[in-house]
Amino acid sequence: MRIIASLSLLLIVSACGNQSQTQAPGTDTPAADTVPVFILKQDTLKKNAAFTAELLPYENAELFAKVQGFVKEMRADMGDRVKKGQVLAVIEAPEVNSRLAESEAALQAARSKWASSKDNYERLYRASQANTPGIVAPVDLERSRNQMQADSATFVAAGRQAQSYKAVSGYLYIIAPFDGVVTTRKADPGALVGTNAMLLTVQNNHTLRLRVAVPEIYVAAASGLKNIEFSVDAYPTEHFNAALTRKSETIDPATRTELWEFKVDNSGHRLKAGVFCYVKIPLTRETPSFIVPFSSVATTQEKKFVIRVKGGKAEWVDIRQGMTVDAGVEIFGNIAAGDTLLRKATDERKPGSTGLWTLKK
Repeated sequence: MRIIASLSLLLIVSACGNQSQTQAPGTDTPAADTVPVFILKQDTLKKNAAFTAELLPYENAELFAKVQGFVKEMRADMGDRVKKGQVLAVIEAPEVNSRLAESEAALQAARSKWASSKDNYERLYRASQANTPGIVAPVDLERSRNQMQADSATFVAAGRQAQSYKAVSGYLYIIAPFDGVVTTRKADPGALVGTNAMLLTVQNNHTLRLRVAVPEIYVAAASGLKNIEFSVDAYPTEHFNAALTRKSETIDPATRTELWEFKVDNSGHRLKAGVFCYVKIPLTRETPSFIVPFSSVATTQEKKFVIRVKGGKAEWVDIRQGMTVDAGVEIFGNIAAGDTLLRKATDERKPGSTGLWTLKK
């Protein structure tokens, strides 16, 4: 039995030794590092960017009372369509009418006094020109002329004062500044109103303004845009047209966007001012771009980079990102068409490292 046990132990030790001898060579040879790469090519970037926008009335006016008084009449209500120059409300202010009457009476008195002094001067002047010397003393003629000039100045001042009171009396009538619709009414007959009291709001919604805040990264790519289509929630299956009319020509530092305004024909009054709408703007880069897969761009706390294979070794190249499309992201940097880039970049692959670069389309 002892002989059999000794033989068994010897076979186990021998097997272990053979196993270690067969595994040793495998541990010295690492597995091949296969790294997918691709050849960088130029392409024309095209995409449709979706934005939310807002429809605004082409004209909007909040009508305030310019003098203190009581509302005598409200001749328009919310939803009424009005014409330019139409009287929408009348304010009653007796003191304004009294001052107007006083100014008109003062104007009439000044006119009469000036006419009398003018007539007196002209008669004295004609007499002084007669052949009879000394009939009119020069001092009397001068005094008459000065009186006429003073009365003339008083007449002119009274006329201007009467015009100002007449203008103030015109403030008692609230007039529509343009054709439109009354969207707000905040006063009723008998209410006391002052210079800070808003009575009505009138909007011109026959034409609407569509305003879109376009991010600065897209501004140059859409520079040739003239017309767009948009949709609203009220008519989800329909598309409406708008024509570009103006741009703000500046980038808002708070939002980093440029405001674009489009003109919308709303003669059918189907669209409502104040609603949000959805716009798709076609973007096209004027010059060819480099578009790479998203995974080809590595990001660290310090920078963004791609990894280029040059001379068989990895090389980090700093880049800036541009627009994104379905195929990937637009990049800018010290790169050129024909460069070999890693399909999946990571900061774990250090510059100067090598690998089995495998080209994949």
